[in-house]
Formats: sequence, structure tokens, C-alpha cells
Amino acid sequence: MHTKRWFVCTGILFGTVLCALAADEGRSAAFVPGQIVTICVNLSFEESEEPMLDYDASRLHVVDHPLVQHKLSILRDKNTSTKDFRELVTELAIFEGYEALRDLPLEDVEVETPLEVMTGKRIQGKKLAIVPVLRAGLGMVDGILKLVPTARVGHLGMYRDEETHEPVPYYCKLPEDIHERTCLIVDPMLATGGSLAAAIQFLRDAGARDIRCLTLVSCPEGIKNVLDSSPHVELYTCCVDRQLNENAYILPGLGDAGDRIFGTR
Repeated sequence: MHTKRWFVCTGILFGTVLCALAADEGRSAAFVPGQIVTICVNLSFEESEEPMLDYDASRLHVVDHPLVQHKLSILRDKNTSTKDFRELVTELAIFEGYEALRDLPLEDVEVETPLEVMTGKRIQGKKLAIVPVLRAGLGMVDGILKLVPTARVGHLGMYRDEETHEPVPYYCKLPEDIHERTCLIVDPMLATGGSLAAAIQFLRDAGARDIRCLTLVSCPEGIKNVLDSSPHVELYTCCVDRQLNENAYILPGLGDAGDRIFGTR
């Protein structure tokens, strides 16, 4: 959106800068170098429509690897088939899983190679749980399981009321030892943030302490909602899109992730 605003500029004339500004505004440019002048300048500039929201950016991790950006562009394409869309969601979940689990503790382990004995590394007894927000979150589970096949999988069902845009829970099944596990909540789209914030609270109430959220496409409004309402939670996403529209869909977004993963409407 183009915006024109008037600015009053006062300063000592050096060179041609103020002189040129005055000439552009149709005023006389016959100033003497060193003279103090004041001119009124009408400037036109591009004003961003993107919301300027304040949130704790230190807990936001954008996975912007070139391969992620490439696959995300294909994912957004309205002509991408259900099969390809589903496969791309799995692949992007793998990339995010790498980043979300980067700080897992390691311990030494003795390994015998075909040539000699050496000291290697292995994950130090860390238990993981993957909790997809139904139904779209199911599309990301296989990607994380490829990285951590021994992880437990919980399920949290909630849908967004089409009028209020608020989350409505209908199902919850979590590992009994959820309080001992690092929990990865997965949901492809972070729009208003209501569903993800509610999912985090469900896990908190169940005793979970280490919670990390993985999304593919996010927007500033949802990021702020989640980070403001959920202290100590880390948020991972492949991109931060511009904003929400009047129906609480992300722009430019990729449409309804659940519909595109499962081929239903």
C-alpha cells in the first residue's frame, strides 16, 4: 500500500541534497551553501500491511534451509497432488525434527568397527513423545518417527469453530509417563494459535514440562498468542507468513492442511 506523508526538513545546506529536495517539490532551489533552510517534503513510500507484533523472538526458530524453502514452495502450489503434499509434509517434518532435537544430551559408548574399538556417542536415555493435533498433525508424525522410531505417540483431537475460531477439544490420549518425556506437539498450520495454545495447556495439565511445538507455516498473530500464553515453550516453523485474513486463514498460506493431506473437505 502506497502512502504519502509530509515531512519538514531543516538543516544547513551542504552540496545538493536539500537543494534537490526543494526542486522536486516545485520550490526555488537558489540557496547559498551553508545557509540554514527549512523545506516541506511530500514523500511517497510503500507501507507494509504485515502486523508488527511484539513477542519473544528468542523462542522462535525458523528452519529456513534451502531445501526446506524449495519443498515449501511446492507444498503451497494449489496444483500439488494429495500424494505429493503428504510426502512433502513428512519430509519437512524431518527437517524440523533435526532442529527441535538438536540439544538432546549425549553420552559416550564403546563401538567396535571392523578395524578397531572407538568411543562414539549415543542419546543419553532421553524419552520422547510426539503429540499430533488431530487431524492435520498426523501428517507430520511419520517424519519425526523416522528420526526417533522409539518415540511414543499421543493424540490430541480438537477442531476450530468456524464462527468463533476458538478450539473445541474432543479427544485426548497421552502416554502415562508424559511428565518424563520431551514432548513434540506437531500441527502444520499456526494461524490464530488458539488450538496450539490449548494443546500446550492440555500437556501442562497432564504433567509435561519440556514442550516443543513444530509447525510448517505460521503467522505473526499465532506466534504471539502461543509464545505469550506459554512461557518456556520453544516454537519451530518453516516460515512466518504475512497475516491472517478475515476467516482466520494464513496469507499467503497453503490452504487447509488437513484437507490437502487426506484429500477430503
